[in-house]
Amino acid sequence: MAAPAPSSRTGSVSSSLGNSPTATPGPGGLNNGHKLWCCHELDFRSGVKIEELNRLIHEFSKQDQREYDDQRALEIHTAKDFIFSMLGMVQKLDQKLPVANEYLLLSGGVREGVVDMDVDELGVYTRGSDYDMAFTLLVPALKLHDRNQPVTLDMRHSALGHSWLSLRLFDEGTINRWRDCCTLTDHLNGTTNYFFSPTMVADWFQEAVGLVLAELQRKPQRGTPRVERVERHSTLLSMVLGVGSSRMLYDIVPVVSFKGWPAVAQSWLMENHFWDGKITEEEVISGFYLLPACSASGCRENEWRLSFARSEVQLKKCISPGLMQAYQACKAIVVKLLGQPTAISPYYLRSMMLWACDRLPATYLSQDDYAAYFLLGLIDDLQHCLVNKACPNYFIPQCNMLEHLCDETAMFHARKLALVRSDPAEHLRSIIEQAKASNRLTQEMQRCGSSSGLPSPLADSSLADHQQPDDRLAKKLQQLVTENPGKSISVFINPDDVTRPHFRIDDKFF
Repeated sequence: MAAPAPSSRTGSVSSSLGNSPTATPGPGGLNNGHKLWCCHELDFRSGVKIEELNRLIHEFSKQDQREYDDQRALEIHTAKDFIFSMLGMVQKLDQKLPVANEYLLLSGGVREGVVDMDVDELGVYTRGSDYDMAFTLLVPALKLHDRNQPVTLDMRHSALGHSWLSLRLFDEGTINRWRDCCTLTDHLNGTTNYFFSPTMVADWFQEAVGLVLAELQRKPQRGTPRVERVERHSTLLSMVLGVGSSRMLYDIVPVVSFKGWPAVAQSWLMENHFWDGKITEEEVISGFYLLPACSASGCRENEWRLSFARSEVQLKKCISPGLMQAYQACKAIVVKLLGQPTAISPYYLRSMMLWACDRLPATYLSQDDYAAYFLLGLIDDLQHCLVNKACPNYFIPQCNMLEHLCDETAMFHARKLALVRSDPAEHLRSIIEQAKASNRLTQEMQRCGSSSGLPSPLADSSLADHQQPDDRLAKKLQQLVTENPGKSISVFINPDDVTRPHFRIDDKFF
């Protein structure tokens, strides 16, 4: 399956049509007169100035990015410690979770397309009114990192990009621990096959978290985050924590974690990619996951979805700031335009962006003032994919992520995107106003929190003995957030020792 068609320098024309050298750029628009020429360039479809689109994209990025002071950084750290302590207690309930587990903490919620799950099943959460910051936490129920461990991914019953997981070759201890979260299949030779069930695992996990939260509520401690909202959405658990004046949404997903690379994605490694020479292949193929999500025609009780979230963390290092700004703006437009529920996951846009990185020259994508072209190109690519009902998964190109759409739904969303393409400036202004409104709501909640005397880690006398190291940690966290905007955090946690930070931003440990 081919990647989306090229959309280099989408639909633009200079408003100065004379023979001046500043009116006609060289290849890729990179001649010496580019700056003057670009200031007069128009988008052919909408007639808006490219310069105006660039300005609006930068304004949205400014409004969408949150700055954290020492108190906010420490509140984030306090919420993270609470989640890890809670998961340590879950592990001790019945010893199902690995004793020393390795989580993947991603900035942004599942509804923002951080991972490929079905967003129409996940309910509506709005930044500003429901939360201030969102994170996605992948929690391995099984951690298959031993290369000598036999693993049976059974893809005979699944659509591409999905699999059943058999525990038949696992040791008796693992099978006994997870027997109640498996579906059973008896064979003619008398043997029994145990298939790890994503829905049963989610049921167990969400019940276990509920028991732990009930126990914590019976023995409240000063400085503990407020659990303001806990909801189950299919196989996802969404939790909103209040710490001081901050509200943090954690989307917690039980997964299966693997080291290495699946055979179904092996051919992808043989192709040339935009990250070649920038990061090593070993960094890209360090591991993958099974998410508790199934295909449109799959068996919900048995089918998992392959996820390459760990690889995507590495690939993000190679994406230019201008393209990332355009992607974030385009994603906000798509989410607002299509609303909830929707058949179009923001994750599809992420795949299109990665395909664009492979398709287009690095010199073009690295231009700081080309964000407008990137935005228009992403809109064109998404519309092209909808019209053709074809969006190849970046890591498994033979897997069409839009195959399940009916013609009517695909055309309905394509027509909506045509409205965006005919007036991109108006839709950018709309998401800017939405971001401003969210920021105002957040600031109002913070003022209300401060005036009502809600507990804050910085003001908590029970933390007085640890105040100095926490202040240092808060400053370090603030520095990390500033230096690594949009990056993801990999976390290693020992449930018997939650007093030490065990987290990594890309390849740096803290």
